[in-house]
Amino acid sequence: MVTRLILILIAGLSSLLAAAPAYAWWEYGHETVATIALHEVNPKARAEIKALLAKSALLETPTCPAKTIEQASVWADCIKPMRDRFSYIYSWHYQNMDVCKPFDLKAACPDGNCVARQIERNARLLKDRSQPVRVRVEALALLVHFMGDLAQPLHAGDRHDRGGNDTKANYGALKNTNIHSIWDGLLADRAISTPVGGPMGILAEVPAADRPAMAQGSVEDWSRESWQVAHDAYAALLGGDGCGPSPAEKPTLTNETIQALIPVLRLQVARGGIRLARLLNEALS
Repeated sequence: MVTRLILILIAGLSSLLAAAPAYAWWEYGHETVATIALHEVNPKARAEIKALLAKSALLETPTCPAKTIEQASVWADCIKPMRDRFSYIYSWHYQNMDVCKPFDLKAACPDGNCVARQIERNARLLKDRSQPVRVRVEALALLVHFMGDLAQPLHAGDRHDRGGNDTKANYGALKNTNIHSIWDGLLADRAISTPVGGPMGILAEVPAADRPAMAQGSVEDWSRESWQVAHDAYAALLGGDGCGPSPAEKPTLTNETIQALIPVLRLQVARGGIRLARLLNEALS
């Protein structure tokens, strides 16, 4: 009887999870990038961010609030079920560039509908004070979210497998997941919570004197860097250089490999937050 009850509870929980919208970096990754950015911006930009988010009701998405920068960081994922209203945003979360061919952002994003170009576009809109407040609030939420997306390597490069979604893998004892889910949530949650965990723990690993250098570069430079990390992510799981044939059996990410990848993912989160802070300073100061 107890066993049957447990199975019923598990089935119910599974159905709830299946009905929920999928979050890139899940919530933890995006919120951590956003919190680091808010800590690193200058006082004027921080005040502007809070003033804009105080008017987030203008977005008219009551089920997807954006009153804080952490809420704003997942707004672009939260609105995904509102398909008719926001379907045009779907392709802005990623850019599919083959990690086994030379980096070419121009070819991968000819129409501007990719994460790098939308980071640049929304930074311009946020900076433009002639825009309606609602437009600037939305630009702020999208900029915060897309900088988090760009830091997630499998939003910046893949092997023609929808950012790793079609490449099945095992995460330790967890069977039959995929590379995207591993980097998007399972490994992210593990890495961000590893002591010293959370935004300030990750930020503390980058000395204050080194942060200005980390913030330098263009969005295209950052795209190239994440694309290279994506290549290395495939190599860590598939073996070799990551560009060989897929193995006959689902590969398993061992605990040893997970431990080796935790610093890589924590660095990506730090990069995302520190670079987002630079863009916010430039747009709002």
